[in-house]
Amino acid sequence: MAKENNYILIEQIGYTKKIIMNKPEKRNSLDEVMISEMRDYFDEFSTDNETKTIIICGSGGDFSTGFSLEYINKISKYDALENKKDSDNYKNLLLSIYNCRKPVIAMVDGYALAAGCGIASACDLIVASNRAQFGYTEVKIGFVPAISMMFLLKRVSVSNAKDLILTSRFITAIEAQRMGLVNYVIDDNMLETYVENLCKDMNQSSFTSLLFAKEILRNAVNMSFESALSYAADMNVIVRMTEDCKKGMMKFLTKDFSQHIKKKKT
Repeated sequence: MAKENNYILIEQIGYTKKIIMNKPEKRNSLDEVMISEMRDYFDEFSTDNETKTIIICGSGGDFSTGFSLEYINKISKYDALENKKDSDNYKNLLLSIYNCRKPVIAMVDGYALAAGCGIASACDLIVASNRAQFGYTEVKIGFVPAISMMFLLKRVSVSNAKDLILTSRFITAIEAQRMGLVNYVIDDNMLETYVENLCKDMNQSSFTSLLFAKEILRNAVNMSFESALSYAADMNVIVRMTEDCKKGMMKFLTKDFSQHIKKKKT
């Protein structure tokens, strides 16, 4: 299944939705319409029953180079209220990615720069090709990646965040992996297959377990250690009461018992 809405292409591969930024002639640069449309898709796929995992990527060999020149020219003329509305639009996109109930994987090939890098930073996992490059380039034009920075700090140390933001330098996928920004680096001709197989493996897991695991991971990081432990214990009780957990435990026990009997007979 595929459907197109302006510069966003949606594909469905089994239980995986693929959100494709589809403006290759401009390296998938962003504007307010693309940002709003992507946010709407993430909100939709977060709660539907047809999606277990989500991939976000760009077409034409790049992830995204951030705001388009036309968009930058437009916001340079905004007043304070217009700037606030526009900033909230981008913030809400990153929050919709970060708070999505389903695992979100950024599949990064080519450039992921500025706001494009911010989108990747908000995802659960980043899988990059060996030709990918990352950079927060905003300070070069007198801007600050204030919103993206908050999500970057959830992935890398303050020291590495300072390095990336203050220098505006581009880094390779390998260096990004060393920093903790990227999870996996894959040969570029195997990138799509690897990510789709990664999602296929996750899709075989319990739907309920994936939802709870994401929720716990998202909430616990903002708590003290003791509060997080109490929260985890409470969530453990809830998860154990779900049908998925009961069926999974019974299946495991039955399989384990059958294997044990078979070994005894041999």
